[in-house]
Amino acid sequence: MSKYEPLWKYIKTKGASLIGFSIDHSFLTYKKELLDFGYKVGKISMKKKFVMFEKV
Repeated sequence: MSKYEPLWKYIKTKGASLIGFSIDHSFLTYKKELLDFGYKVGKISMKKKFVMFEKV
């Protein structure tokens, strides 16, 4: 289980709405796990502090 699995589960059950969840640069390594939950990462801006998720 990765440290982002709770986030993936939340997105799978609730959808990819606005979520107040801190991420760090390790997110870039773990983002591929999101595909197992039916979503992918569309856009990331570490500077503006947001991530866009897309349902696949």
